[in-house]
Amino acid sequence: MLVFVTVGSTRFDALVEASISEPVLCTLRDSGYNRLILQRGNSVIESEEFNRESCTIQRHGVDIEIWRFKPSIQCECEKADLVISHAGSGTVLDVLRLGKSLIVVPNSTLLDNHQEELASALQILGHLKATSIQDLASTIASFEPRDLVPFPPFDGTKFSKLVDEEMGFI
Repeated sequence: MLVFVTVGSTRFDALVEASISEPVLCTLRDSGYNRLILQRGNSVIESEEFNRESCTIQRHGVDIEIWRFKPSIQCECEKADLVISHAGSGTVLDVLRLGKSLIVVPNSTLLDNHQEELASALQILGHLKATSIQDLASTIASFEPRDLVPFPPFDGTKFSKLVDEEMGFI
């Protein structure tokens, strides 16, 4: 099974390092995941072997592919059995609309903690599981995708109705 980890376009060193740590990799392996694709963005990894534009390695029984950026991560999200992500709104909504199992780790180093607010709200609704860097391995171990509530499909009519109401058209 495949896990895709993405940090988006910013830097989230802690999530990148946690994703390739022994506790997380062993938990992934023990949960049946044998492949990890890691989009590291601008993050810096302590181990020099990972700091090239892209690399492939095997650790703790998991095949790991790491790269910085691609024009789109749609393909990786579609192929993944589990997505672990920062809690950026674009990524979160894209993954949920694909119907994928999602664990988010808000990047608390960002201004105004908007990722934490989004992650918390969507977790309360049951659409995803939010966790911290420290609890990532235990969250993966206890994660039950079947307990997630499917994200509702996009309905553009609601937005257009809101705009029409605001403009006084209806």
